[in-house]
Amino acid sequence: MNFDLTEERQMLQDSLRRFLRDKYDTATRNKILESDTGFSADIWNGLAELGVIGALFTEDQGGFGGAGFDIAVVFEELGRAGVVEPFLDTAVLGGGLIADLGNDDQKAHVEEIIGGTLQMAFAHGEPTSRYDLNRVSTSAKVDGDNVVLNGRKAVVVNAENADMLVVSARESGDAGDEDGISLFLVPSDTKGVTLQGYALLAGGRAAEITLDDVSLPMSSRLGEAGKAFKAIETRVAAANVAICAETLGAMETATRLTREYLMTRKQFGKPIGTFQALAHRMSDLLIEMEQARSAVIVAAGHLEAEYRSRESHVSAAKNLLGRAGRLVAEDSIQMHGGIAMTQEYELAHIAKRIIMSDHRFGDTDHHLERYIAIAAA
Repeated sequence: MNFDLTEERQMLQDSLRRFLRDKYDTATRNKILESDTGFSADIWNGLAELGVIGALFTEDQGGFGGAGFDIAVVFEELGRAGVVEPFLDTAVLGGGLIADLGNDDQKAHVEEIIGGTLQMAFAHGEPTSRYDLNRVSTSAKVDGDNVVLNGRKAVVVNAENADMLVVSARESGDAGDEDGISLFLVPSDTKGVTLQGYALLAGGRAAEITLDDVSLPMSSRLGEAGKAFKAIETRVAAANVAICAETLGAMETATRLTREYLMTRKQFGKPIGTFQALAHRMSDLLIEMEQARSAVIVAAGHLEAEYRSRESHVSAAKNLLGRAGRLVAEDSIQMHGGIAMTQEYELAHIAKRIIMSDHRFGDTDHHLERYIAIAAA
């Protein structure tokens, strides 16, 4: 099999890597992390002009990519540089759901997203839902020509910066049913929408959202009433591939920094990387990283496959990347020593990104159980 990138993807990867190398150093990132918005508008617009957001949508949707390998290429480079801008939430999740389910008027927003002028957030998780995508308690009740939303959403990434929210709500059924879940396009300044924002540990910002009698026109619904669950699963699968690729990129940076440190730091007159114990530990990290790379390739290649194949490969990759990523982050810190925990050193942020990526849309234990359940079905 040929795992080389196509010419177009190689050009995208090279351009993105060059842009981030020139524009996104540790000092720049630290300023972004300390800002009120949690992202840089200049970086966001620059990457939009470069075509990075367009690469996450298919040609039919107005982009020029959108396949699993396109997502993996983009997010591996974003992970390598420790980028905190909300590409996952705006493009893969929010924009992707509009592109998948929206009518012609709603799909017009995709062009704005690709151009970098519209930001999105996906308000789906709730205080009691944990990793269960079907556990939606927020209600949507029809009231004449409108629909009224009531409920709470938890850890909505990029909610404060979003111009529009894609909100899940239940129109029928019980809290754990797959049927009955709908999606609604909600302008963030709609009356009754209250946000309580906070900074995230690994960069960026999120918010708790309260929906109190939020009245929307029927035209705000995305797709059919009560039939949004499959689209949510599909988009979360794409998000998990993106997260795995981002973790892989961060692992590459962590191992590079560790290797450079081991060959620079000297004890007893020679680099500590020449000592057998540290050389063996470094070899273990490189082996884990290559195994993780294989898992990302397989998951990206099955993103357009039928449900069972797609979900089993995505869960397998998420489990492996979670385990391998934690090992790489922890061992890299151990081999560096105290300098790895300082904010001025790049590894501190990269390690946080690796560890926290395991907790979005299911950690290693959740995806192991899910893989077993899918295989047994």
